[in-house]
Amino acid sequence: MDLVESFKMSVATLTSNKVRSALTMLGIIIGNASVVAMIGIGQGTQKLANDQFSSLGPNTLFITPGSRRGRTTSFDLPKTLVLADAEAIESQVPSVEGVAPEINTRRLITFRNKNMNSQVAGVTADYFGVRDHKLKNGRFVNKIDVDRNQKVAVVGSEIVNRLFAGQNPVGQQIRVQNLSFEVVGVLQPKGSFFGSNQDDLVVIPLSVMSSQLAGNNSPYGIQLSWINVKAKDETKIRAAKFQIENLLRLRHKIVNEDDFQVDSAKQLLDTFGTITQGLTLLLALIAGISLLVGGIGVMNIMLVSVTERTQEIGLRKAIGAQEHDILLQFLIEAILLSAAGGIIGIALGSSAVVLVSTFSPLTGAAVSPFAVLLSLSVSSGIGLFFGVFPAYRASKLDPIVALRSI
Repeated sequence: MDLVESFKMSVATLTSNKVRSALTMLGIIIGNASVVAMIGIGQGTQKLANDQFSSLGPNTLFITPGSRRGRTTSFDLPKTLVLADAEAIESQVPSVEGVAPEINTRRLITFRNKNMNSQVAGVTADYFGVRDHKLKNGRFVNKIDVDRNQKVAVVGSEIVNRLFAGQNPVGQQIRVQNLSFEVVGVLQPKGSFFGSNQDDLVVIPLSVMSSQLAGNNSPYGIQLSWINVKAKDETKIRAAKFQIENLLRLRHKIVNEDDFQVDSAKQLLDTFGTITQGLTLLLALIAGISLLVGGIGVMNIMLVSVTERTQEIGLRKAIGAQEHDILLQFLIEAILLSAAGGIIGIALGSSAVVLVSTFSPLTGAAVSPFAVLLSLSVSSGIGLFFGVFPAYRASKLDPIVALRSI
């Protein structure tokens, strides 16, 4: 019997038992769909992370107060950084291009009869360049505003959308807590950063924030929430980090554990990428277990099929069918079940990826050709592997024993 004839007989046998064939393929379908979906969604998560970290600004480092070990939450930050630290970094670290100290808090923002609770950042004039903010309208807070304690504000697009409703905010007066500020600029949208809306922001001079809103003065100077630093270029990031750490250790007279933390946007992205890749691999392995279970199901059903088709095998052998003919047909049936299940699973997994990319922030989620090829190869290989034993058992069946049951 040739290969084409064996293929036709295998297809006819499987289609005559549609329900059993469908249930046999179920584990393969679930496994393939899971592998394709998990890898695609993992790639989308990585792209989202890349986009969001890039919005923090190129070559940016973030100096935050307190050691990681001593923090209870991301918002529970001790006040160990002061304005003099930022000034020292700017004047003494040669690999740094810009330094932007920042005091950050949340306050009630009011415009006429509308109000919202928003993030308020007290900054210097260098902040916008360091954090790579772009203007949509008006101007930035400048050095004169900071030196003269001018009550001016630059607002994000979320503030404009919720408070001004189509009006031009430049020149309007808003209230931050109990203080009145003139809006002098509007920032271009930057989007969210892991749940934190960077457009829900009011930027005011650092001097006004420290003296009239936050009250973050200490015997050592103006206390800061953190310091934003921009390295001269990407090759200088490691050098800048090393120099800043050494400078702050000297300034803070640190002997043991640092009371600050220096992280770069690239370092944060690499850490997040490692976590994402690990989770994607873990989920793909879990999905692979479904493929293994599906393969065992294929073997189980094929063994049952051998028992049910004992008479058929005996008759075929009696009229001249060879062992390799029987072996080939059962192997083809097992491979067809696994390959068909793989194709259906890939289609379902691809559909899930498309839905996720359309209706969620993971717009970068895409079907990976590697995942499709791997999934289909593994599922077909599983069919071949788990179909060998039932096929071998069928091929070795004694035709006399088989014919006795007729």
